[in-house]
Amino acid sequence: MARALIVGCGCHGRTVGSALRDEGWAVRGTSRQRAGVEAIEAAGLEGAIADPDRVGTVLDQVGDVAVVIWLMGSAAGTPDEIEAVNVLRLESLLEKLVDTPVRGFVFEGSGTASDEVLAAGAALVERAAETWRIPVRVIAEGRADGDAWTTAVREAASAVLSG
Repeated sequence: MARALIVGCGCHGRTVGSALRDEGWAVRGTSRQRAGVEAIEAAGLEGAIADPDRVGTVLDQVGDVAVVIWLMGSAAGTPDEIEAVNVLRLESLLEKLVDTPVRGFVFEGSGTASDEVLAAGAALVERAAETWRIPVRVIAEGRADGDAWTTAVREAASAVLSG
């Protein structure tokens, strides 16, 4: 059974997590707050407190994870905070994932973050794929069509796992 870690497991992330769970995946979702963890668990997923702005809290969750799904394209916060999470923290996380069981990475390359921030994050993910030979997918599909977005993320998770 494959395990996915969804970083930024709000309502859209819970929908993706439920779809993956229904396909036989074990799914852990993260939230910065206890109420978010409770919502994740109410959806039938494993919840964990982790803050993508503190990379160590995310790394604490990857010990038994095959695929990380980074759903921070529409993260809440100031433009500087969103840029930090999708560029600086993401880069740090990607550098550290090489020494973990993670074998695939999915990046949400669309959302309310600026196009420049999303492009920079996508470039980091692509560079990590080249450097460390980790399969990656960048999701260009927007959340406006929830079903299409969910399908795109779910298929990307399966694709990175199969190489």
